[in-house]
Amino acid sequence: MRSTSKSPRGLTIAAIGGLLFLHGPLMLIFLYAFTTEEKSYAFPPPAYTLKWFTVVWQRQDIWDALGLSIKVALVATLIALILGTCAAAAVSRSRFFGRDVISLLIVLPIALPGIVTGIALRSAFNLADINFSIWTIILGHATFCVVVVYNNALARFRRTSGSIIEASMDLGADGFQTFRYVVLPNIATALLAGGMLAFALSFDEVIVTTFTAGQQTTLPIWMLTELIRPRQRPVTNVVAIVVIMVTLLPILAAYYLTRDNEESSGNAK
Repeated sequence: MRSTSKSPRGLTIAAIGGLLFLHGPLMLIFLYAFTTEEKSYAFPPPAYTLKWFTVVWQRQDIWDALGLSIKVALVATLIALILGTCAAAAVSRSRFFGRDVISLLIVLPIALPGIVTGIALRSAFNLADINFSIWTIILGHATFCVVVVYNNALARFRRTSGSIIEASMDLGADGFQTFRYVVLPNIATALLAGGMLAFALSFDEVIVTTFTAGQQTTLPIWMLTELIRPRQRPVTNVVAIVVIMVTLLPILAAYYLTRDNEESSGNAK
C-alpha cells in the first residue's frame, strides 16, 4: 500500500509562505482592478466597481496595443517553430566538429540579460539602416523564442529512436514522408508546448521590445507608459489581468502537454 504520511508542519508552512510570496502581488492586481479609487492604493479598497472593465473595453489604444502584441507573438512563434525545429534536428541527428559550441550559441540569447540583447539588436538595425517597425519587434522576439522551441524539440529528438527513421527509409518513404508520418507525430506535443511557451514569452516581453519597437506600442509597453505617467491605475490593473490570462493559459497547456508525454514515456519504459 502507498504511504500516506503527512509532511512536517514546518515544510507545509514554508510552502504556503512561498506561494504567498510569489502570488500575493498578483492577487493585489486583481483586487485593485475593482476599486473605485483612480490614483491611490488605499487598503482595503473603500468600494468596488466594474466600471474599469467597461473603460478598458472602450479604449481603442488598448485594443490596438493588444492586436499588435498578438500579431508579433504569432509571427515570432512561427519563425521560432521553423528555425528551432531545424536547429534541433541538425544538432541531435548529426555529429560534426563544434556541435556543442553551436548548441551553446543557440541557447545564449535567452541566458543574456534582455537589455544586452536589446542594445545589440538596436545597434544591428541602425548599422543595417533598417527602419523600426513591427518586423524589428518580431525579429527581436524571435531571438529568444527560437531557444524555447529548440530546447523542447531537442529533448524530444534525443528521446526518439533513430531506428524508426531508418525503418521508414527502408520501407521506401522519402524524406518528406518520413518527417510527416514518423518524425512529426513523435515531436508534435514538444513543438506545441514550445510554441505556446514562445507565444507567452513574446506576448509579455518589455525590455527587448523597448529597444526594437520605435513608435510601435505593444500591450506591455502601453502598461509601462501608463505606470510612468499614472492616470487611471485601475485601468492598468485590468489590462494586467488580461496579460496574466493570455500568458498563463499557454503556459498551463504546455505544462500539461509535456507532463502527460513524460508520464506516458515512463509507463512505456
